[in-house]
Order: sequence, then C-alpha cells, then structure tokens
Amino acid sequence: MAKRDYYEVLGVPKNASDEEIKKAYRKHAMKHHPDRNQGDAAKVAEEKFKECKEAYEMLSDPQKRAAYDQHGFAGVDPNMRGGGAEAYGGFAEAFGDIFGDMFGQQRGRTGGRQVFRGSDLSYAMEVTLEEAAKGKDAQIRIPSWDSCDSCHGTGAKPGTQVKTCGTCGGSGAVQMRQGFFSVQQTCPTCHGTGKVIPEPCMACHAQGKIKKQKTLEVKIPGGIDNGMRIRSAGNGEPGTNGGPPGDLYIEIRLRKHDIFERDGDDLHCSVPMSMITATLGGEIEVPTLAGKAAIDIPEGTQTGKQFRLRGKGIKGVRSSYPGDLYCHILVETPVKLTEHQRKLLRELDESLKKGGSKHSPSGDSWKDRLKNLFS
Repeated sequence: MAKRDYYEVLGVPKNASDEEIKKAYRKHAMKHHPDRNQGDAAKVAEEKFKECKEAYEMLSDPQKRAAYDQHGFAGVDPNMRGGGAEAYGGFAEAFGDIFGDMFGQQRGRTGGRQVFRGSDLSYAMEVTLEEAAKGKDAQIRIPSWDSCDSCHGTGAKPGTQVKTCGTCGGSGAVQMRQGFFSVQQTCPTCHGTGKVIPEPCMACHAQGKIKKQKTLEVKIPGGIDNGMRIRSAGNGEPGTNGGPPGDLYIEIRLRKHDIFERDGDDLHCSVPMSMITATLGGEIEVPTLAGKAAIDIPEGTQTGKQFRLRGKGIKGVRSSYPGDLYCHILVETPVKLTEHQRKLLRELDESLKKGGSKHSPSGDSWKDRLKNLFS
C-alpha cells in the first residue's frame, strides 16, 4: 500500500498538539486492531493498524516530527538517515564552512552546539582638521551587553530551567541526506543553540543579556584622513553560544574647515590680497596648521597665482614626510569708494592707458584673441 501523509493517516491537522495526536492514534488503533477484525477485513485492518502505528511513532517524537515536517518521508526514512549520512558528514561540514564564510558568518562547535561569531559594528566619528593632523585620544560610547541580573544569563524565567532541544538532541543542527549529499542545517527549533526555553525571562526576553552602553578609549593616529577606519578588535556584537565577538570599526568623518581644504597630504587655501599689494609687491602673512608663515609677493601678482610652502601640509599615517601648503592668491577689487578715491583711480587709469600694453599684457592678448574670433 502506498504511503500516505502521517497527519492524514491519523486524521489530524499539521498543527495538532501531542494530546490530539495521542487521542487520534488510540481511536484508530482500537478500530483497526487485528483482534477486533475477522475474516476478509482482518488483512486490511492489519495494514491500517501498522500504518497508524508508524504515523504515531513519527509524530509523537518531537525530533522525528520536526524532520518529517521539514523534509517529508525523506527526513524520517532510516535508509536515508543511516550510514550514508555519516559517510558524507565531513563533506556536509565542509559545505557549511564555505557557505558560512560566503555570508560573513564564522561558526564552529562548542560542546556539540554551533557557535557563531558576533556581528561587526560601525561608528562614525567627526574630527577637525587639526585633530586629524596631530592625532588625539578620544572617548566614545558604544552599545554593549551585560549578563541579565534576573535570570543570571540563562534566558529562562527565574525558577524555571533551560531544556535540551528535542529536535536536535542538543547539537544545534539536524543532518539530512538527500540523494548523494548529506546536508547539515541549523536546527529549526532551537536555531543552533541546542536548547529551548519553555518560559523565557521577561527582563531580557530569553536572550540572557541586557543591552547597555559602555565608554571606550580610542586613539586617533596623526595624519588620518576622511573615510579611513580604525579597527577595535572584540568590541562588536557578542557571539552566539560562546562564539567570539565581532569588531568595532570607527570611520573618520573630516569636518569642513573654515580656511583649509585637504587633498591627501597637501593643503590648499585662498589668500585675499589688495590690488595695491598685488601691484607693488611686498610681504604677507599666511596661515598654516602650525602657525603663521611669510610669503614674498612679487610686483604685478595676478589673481590665481599659486605659492607653494613645502612641508606645511599634513604628514599622513603612511607617509614618511609631510605634504605641502598651496596658497592661491585672490586679488580683491575695492568697494564703497569715496569720491576722492574714485577721482584718484580715474587719474591712475588714464595714466596706465597712456603707457600702453606694458601695464596690462593680458588685456592686449585678450583683444587679439577676440579679433581672431570675429574675423
């Protein structure tokens, strides 16, 4: 006789309780018992009796029932779960390791249970340009986990106990063979912990730990740049079942500076200059991260002229010497002039025009380009 679904044999739904399964079995066993059936009906009754007995044996065992619910008859067939599974066990574990690494989840076994490495955490820290250049010692607050005071880390309600998982027998994994392969999967009942908590602790919701905050000392190295990360080993999420904790990665965010712009190890800044200084030349002071520096401005300096101060940039974390500071000249046009100042500028302009192109070489060059454009 072809196999029928075990739930169908006993006439119960798939979410039936253990008590409902037991009552259904008693009913069918009494109806089809060989001693209560005679003649031609005895043989059919015997087959049905064996069928309901097999169904009850599978559904009354939590581990077998879970395997049947997940894999059907293949999950409880002794020919599928026997020596072949052991022969392919190493192969299945190898597959598990590969898949675990692919998805960033390291796992092993401790006391028969699967252990998992905790997740990494990320923390964004904003620093000033000066702090990035010199380095600093900082304190940050990050989430941490402490053992629950109510259940003392068990996850079970005070006065109750944690029980070994009946589906996997405490191993945290169920192993099935499908065709030529033996497949090991995390136990669907205990999710790899090997234990179940009938009455969870209300304080920690069965986790056995409470989320809190802790202060962590962090050393920011001099020369660090925007987007770089600092790794703090072991300060990530805690592992599962005694697994190692993850790491904390502190990502640097460089705050916008009022004067300087950073380009690797070099710095850039715009230096406003009066047209008188730009015309006559002279010495001006420019800012650096270490203080002030002097620049000699030659006569006739134009807007956009760049001056390079060697070694006045930043020494990067992987550099053997500091970068440079580039000062970009910005000649300012006077505003809000008095009538006397306007008169003086007009006189100056007339005087310059009389001198011809020697006073404005760029102007004549521009006029020549315009003539070529419209000719």
